[in-house]
Parts: sequence; structure tokens; C-alpha cells
Amino acid sequence: MRKRMRTLLGSLAVAAFVGMTPVTAAADTYWQCVPFARLLSGIQIFGDARTWWQQAVGKYDTGFQPKAGAVLCFKPTERMRLGHVAVVSQVLTDRVVQITHANWSPIDGSRGKIEKDVTIVDVSPAGDWSQVKVWYDPTRDLGGSTYPTYGFIYQDAQAQKLAVNGWNQIGNTALAMAQSAANQVSAAVRPGAGPLAMLSQAADSTDRIGALLAAATGQGSADR
Repeated sequence: MRKRMRTLLGSLAVAAFVGMTPVTAAADTYWQCVPFARLLSGIQIFGDARTWWQQAVGKYDTGFQPKAGAVLCFKPTERMRLGHVAVVSQVLTDRVVQITHANWSPIDGSRGKIEKDVTIVDVSPAGDWSQVKVWYDPTRDLGGSTYPTYGFIYQDAQAQKLAVNGWNQIGNTALAMAQSAANQVSAAVRPGAGPLAMLSQAADSTDRIGALLAAATGQGSADR
């Protein structure tokens, strides 16, 4: 047990060190979003991402407010026919969260990589997370597309236990999960962030997030 803990802490230390660079975490393994989300969240649903929302009925609580550990289910689109699932890392505000997911942005020219603590913004008119924008690593900014979602699938006690085991597995296989530039942007909108910390963030991207939030709440306009 101690050896496992030391391995996990060592892996996280490496991730924190790598996170100081503007490079998103990636692993040698090719990850699909579904098995990674299942491993990380402990939510035992199988099949394409587009089927998770219906499969969750009667098995897990679902809703439209983000919680750490919950899985956000994306609806299929013309370009994303199988849908997508991502695990909420932490909630920053009622309209901004961070997610950890796999096989979204191409990292170093290849897909199937893991991205940790990626900024995602609710741009739905009703504030119900039915439409979101997601950080896209190649542009170091929120992507230009707006994605429809079903909502969140919440962990139960058993899923939380499985999630701890899943995180240990990830650590023990030495996946270099590091924070991307998205983490820097979301830190700028974190409540209580000091002015010096904000000055060190990517100002243009932060302004864009602010504009999106203003547009979503009817306080301004933005290109969505």
C-alpha cells in the first residue's frame, strides 16, 4: 500500500512539474473518452458515449448542475457522431468548470491523449449546461464550436470507491497527466484570485470567457 501511494504521489509530482509548462498532458496509450471516463469516475456504464445518458436512468442520479466527479454527457453532432463524455475535475463558478477527459484535442499532432483540468464554459441561455464551449489545445483558447449536452451523471458511493481505484491505476501506470494552458485561464476566473496571479494568465482567453458569460447571462454580446 505504501509503495502504491509513493508511486501515485510521485506521478502526481511529475504531473505538477510538467504542468508548469504550456503543454497538455498526454500518455503513450491511445485513450478513448468512454473507458477513460469510466475509469476516472467509477461510473459503470458501457457503450458509446451517446448512450450513457439513457443508460444512467434508474442506475445513477442525473441533473443539470456540475459536481466534482460527475460525468458530463455530450450529445452526438454531425462531426461527433458517437458523442463524448468527460469527468468534472472541479467547479469554479456556476458557469465555469474544469474537466478531465480523453481523445479531444490533438496533442503533438496525435489523438487519444488525456487532458487534465480543461476549462469548459456553460453558454446556454438558461444556464442549465445544455450548451458548452470547451478549451481546444491547438489554439490555446476555447474552441469555436458550441456543443449540446444531455447533462451530468453523478457518482454514488460505489462509484466514488471505484474512482479512487481508477485514479490509483492511472498513477501506477505513470500517465503524465499535466495541467494545460486551460488551467491557467480558469485560475484567472477562480474566486479570490489575486491581481498578480491574474496578470500572469492569458488575458485574451480570459476576456473571451468573460464575454461568453456576459452573453449567456444577457449582459453583453459575443460571437458564439
